[in-house]
Amino acid sequence: MTSKEHKKHSIITRPAYGNFARNEWAILGTPCGVIKDLADVVIKALSGKYKCAYVDAQHANADEQTALPGRLNSGAVAEYTDQIHYHQFDFKKELNPFKFRQLFSEMDLVLVNGNHQQAKAQVVIIDNAKKASLQKRLPQLTNVQLFILADNTDEMFDFVKDALPNWQEIPIYQLSNTTKIISFFEVQLQQAKPVLNGLVLAGGKSLRMGQDKSAMQWHGKEQRYFMAELLEQFCNEVFISCRPEQEMETGEKYKLLPDTFTGLGPYGAILSAFREQPDAAWLVVACDLPLLDETTLQQLTKHRNSSTVATTFQSPHDGFPEPLITIWEPKSYPELLAFLAQGYTCPRKVLLNSAVTLLKPLDPDALLNVNTPDELERVQLILQQRTKQLHAE
Repeated sequence: MTSKEHKKHSIITRPAYGNFARNEWAILGTPCGVIKDLADVVIKALSGKYKCAYVDAQHANADEQTALPGRLNSGAVAEYTDQIHYHQFDFKKELNPFKFRQLFSEMDLVLVNGNHQQAKAQVVIIDNAKKASLQKRLPQLTNVQLFILADNTDEMFDFVKDALPNWQEIPIYQLSNTTKIISFFEVQLQQAKPVLNGLVLAGGKSLRMGQDKSAMQWHGKEQRYFMAELLEQFCNEVFISCRPEQEMETGEKYKLLPDTFTGLGPYGAILSAFREQPDAAWLVVACDLPLLDETTLQQLTKHRNSSTVATTFQSPHDGFPEPLITIWEPKSYPELLAFLAQGYTCPRKVLLNSAVTLLKPLDPDALLNVNTPDELERVQLILQQRTKQLHAE
């Protein structure tokens, strides 16, 4: 008898992280001072639009290193200091890629001193001063995306040509041409903007309404289908979120995304979407928004800021972020999981305590949701008035 191969762990889709973040480049092949100067130029140019970070190492020799800072010298594992204009954490424990990805999860761009650390993509500076050092680092050149010629170098090293047969397909700029170098990173970040998917939340039990809100027909078809078709104009793919037992209720032409984080309401639906496609952004809308229209979605998608955790509307009711008509960026996935680990399942709480882009809706009524028969009656009157107005015109 032959036994099937046993798999110990479930396989799920992993985010496209490197050692620190999704978009990271190690700069190597030149002295550390040149790398720092170049990183300063790039970060200064892009930090107004993107969240940037830099990774380096201490350059002092072991004999020159001073004692551990502050309470670390007394045995503390970590110390936090509010430096008024910035915040400082000192860790005594070792950090690995799993911890780094948590710490850098909000970053759009991470530049790494490749003389000390590695990254999933590389920018190689061809510099005679570090020729021998670069030759030793050839195994690190796994995904070279840009060559830069230092002022003291006129041509590519032969050993680089031999190691990278496609070297002529990779752009080559002069180190002094910082405009082109900045443009390179800017284009890379634009191309890395996460694709936008749509998610219609239709998995609620509608207890207050007394009937399935997702099946109510406000616009000639069941609301979950109307919303899915509305989102198709703005999204790459659109899914209808549902409880596992609802799968048989939905039409075959629509893509379903059953909850895999069960018992958490909308929070679980959002997490389930990221579990399915962790590198996509998700335009999440509740099914009980009968006045939501194309104009409101245009406003949301037009002002989408993928550098923040989410882009959302300010609720006209209480002024708080409205979590159930929101674009959740991939960087919100670890935030949502972190809040869940602390016992919170309120998506609004995540928005209130994260960096978000908050918009005022052009039409506040578009954000009205219907949870009770009284709210149902109110919205029906609004729809009737709008229909009369449309016919009168």
